[in-house]
Amino acid sequence: MLVGDAIQAISGVLRTAWAIDALYLSGSFAVGLEDEYSDIDFVLVTRDGPSDTVAALWRSAVEVTGEPVLWRDRVTFPSLINAITADWLRIDVIILKPEQMVSRNRTELAVLFDRAGLWEALPDCVQKKSPDPKRLRDQFEEFIRIVGLLPVAAGRKEYINGVTGIYHLRNLLVDLLIKETDAPHRGGALHLNRLLTDEQKELLKSLPAPVAEREAMIEVHLAYAKAYLPRARQLAALWGVEWPERFEVVTWRHLHATLGINRPYSTG
Repeated sequence: MLVGDAIQAISGVLRTAWAIDALYLSGSFAVGLEDEYSDIDFVLVTRDGPSDTVAALWRSAVEVTGEPVLWRDRVTFPSLINAITADWLRIDVIILKPEQMVSRNRTELAVLFDRAGLWEALPDCVQKKSPDPKRLRDQFEEFIRIVGLLPVAAGRKEYINGVTGIYHLRNLLVDLLIKETDAPHRGGALHLNRLLTDEQKELLKSLPAPVAEREAMIEVHLAYAKAYLPRARQLAALWGVEWPERFEVVTWRHLHATLGINRPYSTG
């Protein structure tokens, strides 16, 4: 079934269910950024919340579009249901009560039907939130902590675990780069191209690939440290987040004493 037909089919089934107050598109389809690879994201509003009855009603609507071959029912998040049909149509829904709509805004939702008039009461756009200083500092500290574990991986010859640590560093770097651009409509995990600048993409592509060998493992950790830490320092200063200076200093001292390596960037 075509995506547009699937959206209309689901909406048509639920429009006759009076337990459902409203149904909206969210995600890429709501803001006009969809492509042929986009999943379909819905927000469903019901006075009953994410009850078993409402979940069963949602399944009956999805089944009109095809056979569900994957069905994750309110597992990862109390009101989220993930579905994939036999032709690999990906359909997600978040189920909310009317009072939970206060955190939403008009620009992120497209109305399919709205018997309660909830969309009209929403603000026009989302208000930018200030960065959470604690969460940011936690991320900075986590990056330094992972780099500081190099002597453990090297001493135990746990080079495979060292590669795992590099992937954690990469995820932290990508998250930092997204914060730098502060692009609207972040989207899901598979929307990265539109969130990064060309310079940021080139930086990520230039970093060496992880290899489960001692010297390569150390080299890649240092490359990520050189890419991440100076940028993180700049953003910490911009956002007024206290940099974990003491932790970083003693970590590099520890790395020099155990592996003979120095900080790969200047703080001056």
